[in-house]
Amino acid sequence: MSGMDDAPDTGTVDISTALVGTVVAVEVAPGAAVRAGTVVALVESMKLHHDVVSPVAGVVTSVAVAVGDTVGSGDVLVSIAPHVGAPGEDGGRVAATTGEPSTGLRDDLRAVAERHALGLDQSRPEAVARRRARGRRTARENIAVLIDDGSLVEYGPLVIAAQRRRRSVDDLVVATPADGLVGGLATVNAAEVGEHAARCVVVSYDYTVLAGTQGTQNHRKKDRLFELAEDLRAPVVVFAEGGGGRPGDTDGLGVSGLDCLAFRWFAELSGTVPLVGIAAGYCFAGNAALLGCCDVVIATEDANIGMGGPAMIEGGGLGVHEPTAIGPIGVQRANGVVDVVVRDEAEAVAVARRYLSYVQGRRGRWEVADQARLRDLVPADRLRGFDVRAILDTLFDVDSVLELRRDFGRAMVTALARIEGRPIGVIANDNRHLAGAIDRDAADKGARFLQLCDSYGLPVVSLVDTPGMMVGPDAEAEALVRHCSRLFVVGANLRVPMVSVVLRKAYGLGAQAMMGGSTKAPLACIAWPSGEFGGMGLEGAVRLGYRRELEAAADDAERDRLYRELVDRLYEHGKALSVATHFEIDDVIDPADTRRWLASLLQAAPAAPERRRAFVDTW
Repeated sequence: MSGMDDAPDTGTVDISTALVGTVVAVEVAPGAAVRAGTVVALVESMKLHHDVVSPVAGVVTSVAVAVGDTVGSGDVLVSIAPHVGAPGEDGGRVAATTGEPSTGLRDDLRAVAERHALGLDQSRPEAVARRRARGRRTARENIAVLIDDGSLVEYGPLVIAAQRRRRSVDDLVVATPADGLVGGLATVNAAEVGEHAARCVVVSYDYTVLAGTQGTQNHRKKDRLFELAEDLRAPVVVFAEGGGGRPGDTDGLGVSGLDCLAFRWFAELSGTVPLVGIAAGYCFAGNAALLGCCDVVIATEDANIGMGGPAMIEGGGLGVHEPTAIGPIGVQRANGVVDVVVRDEAEAVAVARRYLSYVQGRRGRWEVADQARLRDLVPADRLRGFDVRAILDTLFDVDSVLELRRDFGRAMVTALARIEGRPIGVIANDNRHLAGAIDRDAADKGARFLQLCDSYGLPVVSLVDTPGMMVGPDAEAEALVRHCSRLFVVGANLRVPMVSVVLRKAYGLGAQAMMGGSTKAPLACIAWPSGEFGGMGLEGAVRLGYRRELEAAADDAERDRLYRELVDRLYEHGKALSVATHFEIDDVIDPADTRRWLASLLQAAPAAPERRRAFVDTW
């Protein structure tokens, strides 16, 4: 910092300071030639050193201060006689140069770069080789494939494990980079939806660092990232491979670690932002707890997922088990823990990107299958089964259907899909399991999926083909009354629009539950020509309502004839065309016209409120 006073009588330039401080260096002496921009003195003020530079080239005529002098604002330090052609004269002010020009990074910047590099895959060849031997990617590789190129802003890459009391810092820097958790802010699918809609928080345990365990510092890092996700309303993707809590950290002051906030803060995100969990390999204890909080769980075929690993099981006196025996994918896909099973990490990441696309909004381009095919996908014979998934694949945009929990609650199909690029949720009865009757698992599956759609603001299309709720002593032993009622409670409180399409059977409470409680609850309730309606299944209604008449028949042949006649009569009364004349439904349509109906209704529906649910049930 310098000032300048021209002195016409002497032809000198006085260089002053604008600060109050102490002179700590005088860099010139009388008679010295200086360039414009040369540092002539150094003044310390408030513990900082400030350069005083010459604004002109010339020769020093006098120096008015010495090291240690206290100077005030405006005090003259050095006087210079300007001289055109003086050494270094360039006609203007230049940057100060007090030494040789830099030929590389400063030492402090080099140290930072080297420290960051130690955590990258190329600096850890042995760890990477171990992952390759197991057919796995590294944490950083999975993140790189998930996100848009170069979009990651990483948080806490220099963190090390909290084990300074038992290991050297140099050892921890090399062996525990990022404390086994890589995470930050990135974008996914930005080219399709734009930067704002594409932002995402990504968190990945690093199995090459202490088996992907949850340490003191990576818990704190998760806290930071989950808070970031809430502030930005950004989805979170968690790669959850790892062994749970880490007992080896030594640097904390606590005892149990139960005051850790990561689990609370992550659970609080439910219903606020989409949560996507990916499991490959072993995923136990705390890692599994985070996975289970997610809206969707994607797992590889070789994944093992459990609330406790082998050590915890043995420690509890429950026997010795290999990790591969705990929560194998065959168990976890059938019991509903896993939503989507994939071959490997590459497919898991692809499914995660696709899943996020549904919550990121509408797509501008889509393809449509030949809608005339829908006319023949439900057989004319009302007793013949059919493939409801073929209807989904034809009705909605080509290759847009992503089914969730396929192997659980098999009487109910739940899927994300698109119609004219608009993301939607789909529930459908699958007549190939229990004839589409809604049992405990199907009810839980459908109710939870409706919550998911409500949270994401996705309209729901319900494809109805059910004989009703499952019945019988075995079914009631599973608390069916409570489970089935979840469909009514969740459906009646949806704040996203629903449209119901009756494909064939719409009987009793099961049909009402599929429609949000009534044929009048959805934006529209339409039926295909194959639709049939009733308070209960036709066959059961005949056997119950006409028991006396059937018992009075002369013989079995007469009883069968009367039974078929009564069933046919009820069918004629309850078929879609008949029901529509009573205005219990809105219309009976050509199946090929279904897509037009859906697109028109959803286009007219109001946008869902920004805050929709307090949370999404994990089950």
